[in-house]
Amino acid sequence: MDVMDAVVPEKNEESEEAPTVEVVYDEPTVEVTYDDPVINETDDDITMTTTRRKTIRTKYRIQETSASKKTTTMTTAAKLYGKDLSEYDDVDVDELLAQLTPEEINILAKEVDPDDSFMPPSQRCSYECDKTPTGPLNRKKLIEHINKQALETPDIPELKPYVPGVIRGKKWVPPVRENLKEKEADEQIAIDLGDEYEQALTNASEDEIIDLAAILGFHSMMNQDQYHASLLNSGQPVGLGWDGVTKASQPKVYPMEPPNDTDVDETIKRVREDDHSLLDVNWNNIKNISDEKFFQLFEALESNTHLETLSLTNTGLTDKTAQRLAEAMEKNSTLRVLNVETNFISPPVIVKLVRALLKTKSIEEFRCSNQRSQVLGNKIEMEITQLVEQNPTLLRLGLHLEFNDARHRVAAHLQRNIDRICRLEVLLRKQKELEAASLGGNVGGFIGGGAPGAALGVAPGPVSPAVAPTDRA
Repeated sequence: MDVMDAVVPEKNEESEEAPTVEVVYDEPTVEVTYDDPVINETDDDITMTTTRRKTIRTKYRIQETSASKKTTTMTTAAKLYGKDLSEYDDVDVDELLAQLTPEEINILAKEVDPDDSFMPPSQRCSYECDKTPTGPLNRKKLIEHINKQALETPDIPELKPYVPGVIRGKKWVPPVRENLKEKEADEQIAIDLGDEYEQALTNASEDEIIDLAAILGFHSMMNQDQYHASLLNSGQPVGLGWDGVTKASQPKVYPMEPPNDTDVDETIKRVREDDHSLLDVNWNNIKNISDEKFFQLFEALESNTHLETLSLTNTGLTDKTAQRLAEAMEKNSTLRVLNVETNFISPPVIVKLVRALLKTKSIEEFRCSNQRSQVLGNKIEMEITQLVEQNPTLLRLGLHLEFNDARHRVAAHLQRNIDRICRLEVLLRKQKELEAASLGGNVGGFIGGGAPGAALGVAPGPVSPAVAPTDRA
């Protein structure tokens, strides 16, 4: 039976009444067609046969008397295992489930997809233990019971019993290998280096050949002492030669770095009193510094006018203390170097520290790598990049950036800052030389003397731009 395409309107969402559907039947159309006649000739007579076909076409139209917003198109009838499912549309599923017994419901529950995340884990497993628990779980006894059962369970008998000395199956025979030494000797290729190279290598001493091997990068032909002596051109160690290839050099013992014995309370007192001789505070690697000590230091830092370098590497800084440091940096105008590497600062607080650099614009070097989160994320890195591009005084940034766009933009901006400072230094140097010459000196001294490269506008020395590598205290 053919299935008729029809559009069945759904219930209007805004109105409570369902739309009315009217089926209109058109008059059937009858078509009569005649096939070509077929003529059959026999010896006695001639027969002509004509075939007539009658086709009746009926049209149905479905009209909707009220407007609707949704329409559902049905093209084919839903089937399962060859059966039409439309007759089950009006069946009440809850009523069917209410008629099932508990045993039938358990059987039906086992047919549910076990990967359904909305089911509790206890119902995803088809195995159900009906035994009542004998007591609390004892893991040690459980493992002992499992091991005992494994030892007492007999092995599965083999189809063919094992007999010592009897080979079962095909025995593996290793392939025949040719003599590698003879093969390499046959495949040796004679290399003609020329008369000059042949004469140089023939007359070269053992130390010169070792130097040549080091230059060519043959590390396995010599020990470390010979290799570094060749690169540094300091002469080969006496008595080694080629016999010293396998000899190991004695490791150099370096003394342990002494612990940081900086007095925390004394440092806080000197920072609070604005000691003019205290330019550098180094608390690196000092353990068990309380948050109260950090708060006292940062509070004293707000009014200090002489401190230039503050190092707090591996001191256990957290977000709470780092936020207080950001507030202190906004009020301090003399600090030039700040190092808070190897701590427990989260990426959002790192952004606050970088934003605090824009208040006074006195920090030239800021290091904040190796924190609690190794990956900052694209959003945090882009925000840090935008803040760095607004800072005209920052020259070095010790921070690992994952994305190339952020690294390139930060490196380009730091390079522009360094170039601008170098140009300012050159202009100041020229201005001082001109003032000195105008006061009574020789103007020609500026042309012939002065700092090298000053007249050409070249910076006095190389300054490494971009993101500075991480220093370990």
